[in-house]
Amino acid sequence: MSTLDLFSPPDDVGPRDRLAQLHRELHYNAHLYYVLDAPQIPDAQYDLLFKELQALEAEHPDWVTPDSPTQRVGGKALDEFAPVRHVVPMLSIRTETDTESSGAENFDARVRRELELTEASAPIEYVAELKFDGLAINLRYERGVLVQAATRGDGETGEDVTQNIRTVGQIPLKILAPTLADARAALPLQGARFVFGRSGGETVDSSVASVAEVPDVIEVRGEVYMRRDDFDALNARQRDRIARGEKGEKTFVNPRNAAAGAVRQLDPAIAAQRPLSFFAYGVGEVSARPGELFATHMELLQTLKGWGFPVAEQVRVISGASGLVGYHRQIAQERDALPFDIDGVVYKVNSIALQQRLGFVTREPRWAVAHKYPAQEQLTTVLAIDVQVGRTGKLTPVAKLAPVFVGGVTVTNATLHNEDEARRKDVRIGDTVIVRRAGDVIPEVVSVLPEKRVADAAIFTMPHICPVCGSAAVREEGEADYRCTGGLFCSAQRKQAILHFAQRRAVEVEGLGDKLVEQLVDANVIRTLPDLYRLGLTALASLDRMAEKSAQNIVEALEKSKQTTLQRFVYGLGIRHVGEATAKELAKHFGKMDAIMDAPEDSLLGVNDIGPIVAKSIRTFFDQAHNREVVEQLRACGVTWEEGAAGSDAPKPLAGKTFVLTGTLPTLGRDAAKDLIESAGGKVSGSVSKKTNFVVAGTEAGSKLEKAVKLGVAVLDEPGLLEMLNGGT
Repeated sequence: MSTLDLFSPPDDVGPRDRLAQLHRELHYNAHLYYVLDAPQIPDAQYDLLFKELQALEAEHPDWVTPDSPTQRVGGKALDEFAPVRHVVPMLSIRTETDTESSGAENFDARVRRELELTEASAPIEYVAELKFDGLAINLRYERGVLVQAATRGDGETGEDVTQNIRTVGQIPLKILAPTLADARAALPLQGARFVFGRSGGETVDSSVASVAEVPDVIEVRGEVYMRRDDFDALNARQRDRIARGEKGEKTFVNPRNAAAGAVRQLDPAIAAQRPLSFFAYGVGEVSARPGELFATHMELLQTLKGWGFPVAEQVRVISGASGLVGYHRQIAQERDALPFDIDGVVYKVNSIALQQRLGFVTREPRWAVAHKYPAQEQLTTVLAIDVQVGRTGKLTPVAKLAPVFVGGVTVTNATLHNEDEARRKDVRIGDTVIVRRAGDVIPEVVSVLPEKRVADAAIFTMPHICPVCGSAAVREEGEADYRCTGGLFCSAQRKQAILHFAQRRAVEVEGLGDKLVEQLVDANVIRTLPDLYRLGLTALASLDRMAEKSAQNIVEALEKSKQTTLQRFVYGLGIRHVGEATAKELAKHFGKMDAIMDAPEDSLLGVNDIGPIVAKSIRTFFDQAHNREVVEQLRACGVTWEEGAAGSDAPKPLAGKTFVLTGTLPTLGRDAAKDLIESAGGKVSGSVSKKTNFVVAGTEAGSKLEKAVKLGVAVLDEPGLLEMLNGGT
């Protein structure tokens, strides 16, 4: 029966058969959605089938079975979890924390020694997997139906969390296998594929052509975890609930704690609201001998995949110690890009027969080991809280820490992000805190341990004065961050201010890039924007990797940049919230720089597209005396621009004219010429046509000039353009 047929079944299908059809179809589509991430029907159609099943079960309550899709979320809240004794203990495995080479090599050497292999013997084949940072779970299936889920506990006895585990969409309530479902529901088996890497880069295409029959009893073991994006979304919802004053709500420290808390939630309805995922990696009790079902651990994983369980795609078959080392190194590089947390990798001897030969020692398997990475979270103490000023003026509170080794490096500083985060986490000087560092991510304080708080722990308060330049630090409405208003004056913002001012869309100083600005600022050659125009050839040529010719080019570019437009100059000042469009509107509305600097907020609000936040930002910028001084010094250095009458009704000498720019103009940059034309009412086009009025040609003009001549379009040079801008014809 096709999916389409399910929405209009034949009249002769009885309610019992219809219920079985709905079971199969809903299980199948849930597997596509939650495990394969490849749904074939819209959510609305799935919901229709689900509601039909609910109605059938309401009419025939005695037909409801534990594996029904309706039983994922249900049952009353528990008073406590019942103990579950594991038939096959859930043992821990040995952990290696040495360097990437020694940890893997030590394990391989132990295995070879136990198997009495010589140096001439072939390398041992291993399966390498991820070590998930979640909660280990044992899933018991009888005749293919999930009957019990239990935590690891102490390895011998865990807790019955069946009702909560039923809410995890990736965990099958009924195993998908040919012996338990018709051909329609078995289709996922035909598409399940694995690609496993071997040492040396070889890959093996292991399509699952057939899957072993499901034993009468089988326990599938794996990890319940929470994806990072789901964790972030959950905490965002929690913060919203806290903000609404809902009692008993809290945010979670990390995905592992959130996942464990969800699994051990006594009310399954609440557990269902927590977004959990699952990976399978082994088995416990099996009514058939494992060797009869699969000869290798990889075949075991293939079988689980074929039965409908999610298996991590990073699993690899590798050979010998060198393969283990390479896998450990590769996953370390990929770790931060994974959508979930791991704290290491796991190596297992692939052959089941060799696993049985190796056996166990002190209740740990000799054939497996966990090779951990440096911890990404550690405890330390907050010694002080300082405030750093970023390149854009943002003030960031930073916790000064007692040195701690976390994420592979010694950490002494951790960001608190902003005042709201510092208050929400209630971080105080003297607190014991959890610090997290993942890869290249800046270390951050995750949470405080309030039970370890000292009596004199000092509360942090964000300063309202920039600690670098002494300018006012303000927090705009709707913003999370405080920002220094020093702008052009603040040394912390110096590099960013210079680069912004010199960029192509501002005054355009060709050749003045990041590295050169960094050298000039670090050597104290430049302290303010006007210092740019005081640069001499000697000072530039003395810099590292700066030849005399290159220095001369910079000097010439600076001289050329002195002729600009009002809108480009205003944009180049880097006033917060003032982009190119706003700068253009300010220039058009006020016409003169002094008028912009002196405009009160109510006058600024009269400018097109300027609201209260932007108006306040402009007024705050020019209320700082040092910012006005920078403008005056730039004027004194020879930076000039055309100023006109205020208002949009001023005469427009180029109104209605269309221009095309081509080649290199002697003094004007292409963008500056375009701005001048547009401010005079003209239009700049990118191509020449019969509708073009003028082509402005510089040196090395190309095909556009040729086409203009061919079409008889008037051609101007730069002096001719400037004459037209000044009212000439």
